[in-house]
Amino acid sequence: MATDTSMMLTPKVPNAELERSIELASKALLDCQQPDGHWVFELEVDATIPAEYVLLKHYLGERDELGIESKIAGYLRRTQRAEGGWPLVYNGVFDLSASVKAYFALKMIGDRPDAEHMKRACQAILDHGGAARANAFTRVLLALYGILGWNNVPAMPVEIMLLPTWFPFHLSKISYWARTTIVPLLVLQALKPKARNPRGVRIDELFLDPPETARRGSKAPHQTWRWFLLFEAIDAVLRAAEPLFPKASRQRAIKKAVAFVRERLNGQHGLGAIFPPMANSVMMFDVLGYPKDHPDVKMARASIDKLLVIKQEEAYCQPCLSPVWDTALTCQTLLEVGSERAVTEAVRGLRWLEPLQVLDVVGDWGERRPHVRPGGWAFQYVNPYYVDLDDTAVVVMAMDRAAKLAETGRPQFHDAIARGREWIVGMQCRNGGWAAFDADNTCYYLNNIPFADHGALLDPPTPDLAARCLSMLAQLGERPESSAVMGRAIEFLRREQRPEGCWFGRWGINYIYGTWSALCALTAAGIDPMSSMVRRAVGWLTSIQNPDG
Repeated sequence: MATDTSMMLTPKVPNAELERSIELASKALLDCQQPDGHWVFELEVDATIPAEYVLLKHYLGERDELGIESKIAGYLRRTQRAEGGWPLVYNGVFDLSASVKAYFALKMIGDRPDAEHMKRACQAILDHGGAARANAFTRVLLALYGILGWNNVPAMPVEIMLLPTWFPFHLSKISYWARTTIVPLLVLQALKPKARNPRGVRIDELFLDPPETARRGSKAPHQTWRWFLLFEAIDAVLRAAEPLFPKASRQRAIKKAVAFVRERLNGQHGLGAIFPPMANSVMMFDVLGYPKDHPDVKMARASIDKLLVIKQEEAYCQPCLSPVWDTALTCQTLLEVGSERAVTEAVRGLRWLEPLQVLDVVGDWGERRPHVRPGGWAFQYVNPYYVDLDDTAVVVMAMDRAAKLAETGRPQFHDAIARGREWIVGMQCRNGGWAAFDADNTCYYLNNIPFADHGALLDPPTPDLAARCLSMLAQLGERPESSAVMGRAIEFLRREQRPEGCWFGRWGINYIYGTWSALCALTAAGIDPMSSMVRRAVGWLTSIQNPDG
């Protein structure tokens, strides 16, 4: 049961002022609503995607006829840190790979290496070991531009496409975002194209030693020596054996990779509906000789430009679009506000979401859950192969809340709620948690392969996702005493709680996110607020509270 906090809080904001703030915030949200009822906001991350967009254009030899590159340059200059580099999160620490890409993009656009901001960036990169120490995906990019040799890139033979599912490395064993990124990349690595690069830009100044003498990457902090050395040995064997692979097998593997991409090309929304695989698919079609007016090429290329945010002085490229997430959270907020207009528009937003539920496509998740019926929502407008648990749980909760507000007649969204719940229950992992897109994506040894130095190869169950799904089940009226699914989820959260009392929030990138998500779920599930698990979490939150509240 929930705790009555009315005696614990001392309001410092007058009720009238608070209500006025809610009213203004509600109006601001309603003013952002699209004509068809949904919401979509900008999704800004870091410098890497805008930089990669510029480098993709120069790889393809495209002209900057609309002046977008100069606006992206303005964005990159503004987001540069004082010490010269670029972070992965706002106000974060220097990131080598992001900084190499941002510098390369700025030089490609036309910024001179002797400009003050470029000299600071160059020095920061050199101080952190130079571009040779960038992650594997960045080194692939540099190999495509002929700056590094392909021997500096981890071996990833395209014949991976032919491996059986029981093999220790199989595409089904890695995350959706890695899978869709790697498949077209396998073709690029097999055929080893070179960027057009019309201006012949190079970044040799970012290397401590000549690029041609650079060695392959070293062990990443998350990798263990035993596994890393094993996979390094396997990498060396593959590198030596790859030239001996039969040409017929190589062609069959390339054909299978292309079929994988084309099956999931996703129309105007692109492969995986996220930038990295979308960009790789365009380069794959290019190296295979597809003409620019081929329907697949035109769609794949156009899907990338849909990610651009172009403003008066600046522009940047988003990693993806987020309409389902934005709409679901906004609807929840407006339903909480409860005014007549807020509820009306929230229901209109949910009506927009209803037909986006994927009911007839068994995506890649079906590899591990072949007997589960589809019923989820994706993060983007359209991405049927890659619906996710987080969006589905939030949409179901919003629909359930709206249905309970209906005064008469059959509850709204009844069928959508039922199918969403069924899919979520079917996607619970063996350890009781939930992941984002797949079930039991837990081959942790793969985090040690040379290509996994970025640390995001897998999609394992996490506390924040488990909390969201547990919250949904609790809101739908289930209780741990009678629900084995909920009981296993609570035990998963109990095991995942850190010694300090917090939980990791992978999809909110911090422990506060994971902790409030878990506390909300445990409260909704009826866990005693005086239990050790809850008290330790509250104690941790209290301990990190800032002096200003």
